[in-house]
Amino acid sequence: MLSRTSSARQAVAAVARLARPQMRTFIAPTVSRRADFVQELYLKELKAYKPTPIKESDSIGQVATFNLPKTPKSPEEADLASSLKEYENMAVEVEGQEGADAAAPAAVVEDWLVEEEEEGGAHH
Repeated sequence: MLSRTSSARQAVAAVARLARPQMRTFIAPTVSRRADFVQELYLKELKAYKPTPIKESDSIGQVATFNLPKTPKSPEEADLASSLKEYENMAVEVEGQEGADAAAPAAVVEDWLVEEEEEGGAHH
């Protein structure tokens, strides 16, 4: 029992030694001081950065050159005039009116929708 007690005391003492800080607090930098160090290092590197100068030839290969599109061909004026006359001379077709085809028999309109009748009544 005595050996268990002494080993327990030794274990507690070892844990207490590990829990104690190794350095004194007045020597160790604080968290805010470490942040300032990182900020100072960042600002120093930022001030030391020198970007490469931009040259006129840097855009070659990166940007397509602009070319004006080809001008469209204008249609023939004589062709337009003849097409317009042909359009004006065309007969107007209006559905439901009987014009020059009054003597011809009317075309039979077939019913394209054929419904099948149900046999034996409604089974719904």
